[in-house]
Amino acid sequence: MSTAGTGAPPQQALEVGGYVVGIGFAADGTVAVGTGAGKTVYVSGAATAAAIRGEVVVHRGAALSFVRDPAGDAFLSGGDDGRLVRVGADGALSEVFDTRGKWIEALAINTNRRLVAAAAGRQVHLIKSDRIHDLGPHPSTVMDVTFSPDGSRLAAAHYGGVSIHLTDKPGEKPKPLNWKGSHLGLRYSPNAKFLATATQENAIHVWRLASGADMQMQGYLTKVKSLAWTWDSNWLVSSGAEIAVCWGFAGKGPEGSPPLELNTHSVGATVAQVAAHPSAPFVALGFSHGAIEIADLEKKRVLPLAAAIDSPVTAIAWSPDGWRIAAGSESGVLRLIDLRPRS
Repeated sequence: MSTAGTGAPPQQALEVGGYVVGIGFAADGTVAVGTGAGKTVYVSGAATAAAIRGEVVVHRGAALSFVRDPAGDAFLSGGDDGRLVRVGADGALSEVFDTRGKWIEALAINTNRRLVAAAAGRQVHLIKSDRIHDLGPHPSTVMDVTFSPDGSRLAAAHYGGVSIHLTDKPGEKPKPLNWKGSHLGLRYSPNAKFLATATQENAIHVWRLASGADMQMQGYLTKVKSLAWTWDSNWLVSSGAEIAVCWGFAGKGPEGSPPLELNTHSVGATVAQVAAHPSAPFVALGFSHGAIEIADLEKKRVLPLAAAIDSPVTAIAWSPDGWRIAAGSESGVLRLIDLRPRS
């Protein structure tokens, strides 16, 4: 993949009718979008000729979380009606479970073991081999969940730190990782050596899992709402600043060292969402005013991809082959960007 070339890459913007909660790519390239209007919208076609193929009403209220189903070509949508629903690529719906009103605000999947985790209140529901295991209650509302790369562990972020559950022994007491304050999001590094959380205090907290040592990265302009590890675990990139903040984890890690700070082209706006390329040192950046840029961590530069639209980017994702970016906004605009080389 190369970011060389002149001019903006081929792209298209579409209205999907609601705040974009999450984005997934189907095997045939179709983009599925979960919206705050409680619908899943399907978009098909190339970036310059994409069109809305259809939509289906999934929830009685808003969708709050949305991911691709790890077991096949379908998607999972969690809503403020308390329902987790499997949404087929053809629009067929099947209810996975109903929490009876507890909002499902976070979802995580593991494709290796075909696991799903759904956070609802102080509970986490682990779906394993079509069985649902209730994990909790946790010390407070669970704000985010994530699986270790091999699926052996499930981490839940809450007030006071993180709880790590063994997925093979869901009934056992979880291992705590303690740090003061509220933890709003979390991500395992792809090499499973680190676990990073975004905290209420405009900071990031990271644990080195082998030793239990931890580190705090602070000084962000706003709350960190999005974290992304590069595929090789060498960099942790975050939202929350006017620049692309990239913490280096190669070698000894970032202790005692400043981050790599890459200037962006979006003056006066902050990075709102980040997504790492599946197999190369690129990170897609979505901004608080809607612009989209790409950070090239090898060449240490940021290139613009799409202009501001006066609405924050709320979700951003790469296609599995790493050649397309889909980004959705608070105002319901979905943009598709094609990065394939042009002759």
